[in-house]
Amino acid sequence: METPFEQDDYFKIDVEAHLIGDMKHIDYFPGVQAWWKGIAGTSRMLLLNVPEEYAIQPEEMDKRDQPEDLIELMDHYGVDMACLLPESMMDTTGYATRWSTNGALIEARDRFPDRFILVPNVGPIIQRGVNNAIWELEYLVKERDARMVKFYPPEDAPINDPRLWPFYEKVNELGIPVAIHTGWCWVPPGKSINCLPVLLDEVATAFPEMNIIAFHMGWPYPHDLNMVGMTHPNVYLSLSVLVPWALTAPARFAEIIGEALRFVGPERIIWGVDFAGFPIQIKAAVVGLREFQIPDETRRLYGYPPLTEEDKAKIFGQNLGKLLGVDTSKRIIKI
Repeated sequence: METPFEQDDYFKIDVEAHLIGDMKHIDYFPGVQAWWKGIAGTSRMLLLNVPEEYAIQPEEMDKRDQPEDLIELMDHYGVDMACLLPESMMDTTGYATRWSTNGALIEARDRFPDRFILVPNVGPIIQRGVNNAIWELEYLVKERDARMVKFYPPEDAPINDPRLWPFYEKVNELGIPVAIHTGWCWVPPGKSINCLPVLLDEVATAFPEMNIIAFHMGWPYPHDLNMVGMTHPNVYLSLSVLVPWALTAPARFAEIIGEALRFVGPERIIWGVDFAGFPIQIKAAVVGLREFQIPDETRRLYGYPPLTEEDKAKIFGQNLGKLLGVDTSKRIIKI
């Protein structure tokens, strides 16, 4: 990364970073091929209309899938820490195999313990058996310092499926947050109906002490998610994957973050990249939030509060740092 990048003072924690690795050994599955076609559509939707001053360079679309690659990119773009999440995506292989494992990411975290936070995915929970998922989660939290767990409903069961209650009870007992994919599946063959934000309402009611991080702002149903967050103080809203719209679709992003600020407040909004190996994802997420302001006329029309520098600091890292026990008062990277 030879091109200089403008740094800032925000302590940043990416709530969602994936190290998928080499997938050539599973590319023959039709579900995997369909998944990548879905990603192509998602990429177009997010990156169409990039401003000239942030034009995508060829190297920013080159896949970087090793732990040291991610560290290099974090240093370059000014990201202090990243939550490492393995992808199961077993629905793409007919539940024959996972894409990446918790063990592989433990190894990566152990190589860079001051930069990476372990966030396992012990699913698909119903498919493998709730008791098996609970056993692994408890081991990973108590023995391997996992700080959070991800649940991916599209490959498994609806967010409010009663069979998941023992899993949520264990998460609550362990005192860690649960990150849940909400909104649309984005990629086939997952079931989007399993992750509708309104389903969180029942879970947040049943487990008021369990902190829930709703990934992707519940898109395309952010209003539903804002209502859940307004009602339940244990629900946090994650901007992961959507921040590039701050550059490519600023009016849309103004509504997303403006509604979240109005309904939930800056203390429960969390920044994220949803890194899948491409440098442009980190660049767009950093620049997007850092440079964004809600236009005055939009604020007047919709009653949005201003997006202040203090708000950005909370969203970039302070809010998540409090949930995960990370001291965000001093930057890790040198700026």
